[in-house]
Amino acid sequence: MIDKDIVINIFKETEVLMDGHFLLTSGRHSDKYIQCAKITQYPDYTEEIVKLLAGQFKNKNIDYVVGPAIGGIILSYEMARQLGVKSLFAEREDGKMTFRRGFNLPKGSNVLIVEDVVTTGGSVREVMDLVRELDSNIQGVACLVDRSNGTIDFETSFVPALAMDVKSYNPHECPLCRADIPLVKMGSRKI
Repeated sequence: MIDKDIVINIFKETEVLMDGHFLLTSGRHSDKYIQCAKITQYPDYTEEIVKLLAGQFKNKNIDYVVGPAIGGIILSYEMARQLGVKSLFAEREDGKMTFRRGFNLPKGSNVLIVEDVVTTGGSVREVMDLVRELDSNIQGVACLVDRSNGTIDFETSFVPALAMDVKSYNPHECPLCRADIPLVKMGSRKI
């Protein structure tokens, strides 16, 4: 079992998990913000958290770890290093998840899929479809943060380092706005 307190402490120390008043990509407001990309600034912490996740898959006979670009690239590498297997990443080409750059997934391979943040599970499902198209076996999904708080069902083992239900508010109904807490825009996409 993964000790959630260790994960939360690391995420707060590295500012992966922040408290405040944030403008989300959706336009909604929240008192929490999760920026998982920041953990990769700290190789020791990335190693520590992925090691916790890898422990959950040691006996699954994993051959490959696959992550969707961009969020899953470094995590795929570190998970594969921990498990002693190969790492691949999938990326979109013409709107469809695919392997490029000479990557190949042999038929019958046992695959662990990794992602940084799962909200709706869309990118993970796209990678799952790709793995199935190549006649390989999905042995599980791991992520740093499950923002659905466990409501997503990938129909395979799903292990997040941290599961959270991050509340968000319509800007016109936001209690943080009413309390005059300054609004901060974070993220990697323009709103």
